[in-house]
Amino acid sequence: MKRRVFVSGGAAGIGRAMAERFMRDGAEIAICDADAAAVAEFRETHPNVICGIADVTSEADMQAFLGELESRWGEVDVVCANAGTGGPAGAIETLNYDEWQRCVATNVHGTFLTCRWAARVMKAKGTGLIAMTSSTAGIMGYPMRSPYAAAKWAIIGLMKTLAMELGPHGIRVNALCPGAVEGPRMDRIVAKEAVARGISEEEVRALYVEGVSLKTWVSAEDVANMVHFLASDAGRRISGQALAVDGHTETLAP
Repeated sequence: MKRRVFVSGGAAGIGRAMAERFMRDGAEIAICDADAAAVAEFRETHPNVICGIADVTSEADMQAFLGELESRWGEVDVVCANAGTGGPAGAIETLNYDEWQRCVATNVHGTFLTCRWAARVMKAKGTGLIAMTSSTAGIMGYPMRSPYAAAKWAIIGLMKTLAMELGPHGIRVNALCPGAVEGPRMDRIVAKEAVARGISEEEVRALYVEGVSLKTWVSAEDVANMVHFLASDAGRRISGQALAVDGHTETLAP
C-alpha cells in the first residue's frame, strides 16, 4: 500500500521539496498552504496531489481541510508540520507586537493544530511519523530574530513532549533543524537582517557562511532527504530528536 504523506506549508520551499521527495517513491501526497498562487501553481504541476488553501493558524481552516483529507484517506503515515514564517528582524525593543504574535502563531500554533489531528489519526492506526520543522534557531540563540528563535525553541519542546506522549502508540516524533536554506524565503530574511544590522545583504550572507563549519548554505532538498530517511525503515528507531541539517552551525552571530 502506498504511504500517505501530508505536508503543511507544502506549496513552496522546504515543504514542496518534502512533498516532491516522497512523490518520487510513489507516495500519495496532500499539501496545504496559505499562499493561493503557490497552491495553484503546485496543483498545475502535480495534478494528482490533494491541495488546499489553508491558514495554519486558523482552527476553522485546518479542521475543514484536514477533515476532508481524513474522509478521503482515512489514515496517514507521515505528517510534516512544516508551515512557518521568519517573522520580523530587529532589536527586541524595536519589535512590533502584532508581528511577534503572527510569527509565533504561524510557527507554534500552526504546528499544534497539525499535530493534534495527526496524533488522533495515527493513534487509531498504531504507527506514524510526525516531523516538525524547527531551525538551528531552535537549538541556539538568534540575535535580531527573537520571535523566530522563541517559536522554534517552542517547537523543540513540543516535539520532545509528543515523542514521550505518543511513543507508546507507535508514533515517532522528531524535529528538523535546517540552517540557512537557499531560496526566496531566505533572500527576504537576509534583506530584513541587513536593514536591522545596518550592513549590506552581501555582508549578511558572508556572516551566515562564516558561522558554519562546512562553509556553505543548505538546500531544501537536503532537508527533504532527512525527513525521507526518518520515514524509511532505516529510521524506524529515531524519535524525540532535534536533527540539524545545517553543515554544523557554530554560531548564529559570528
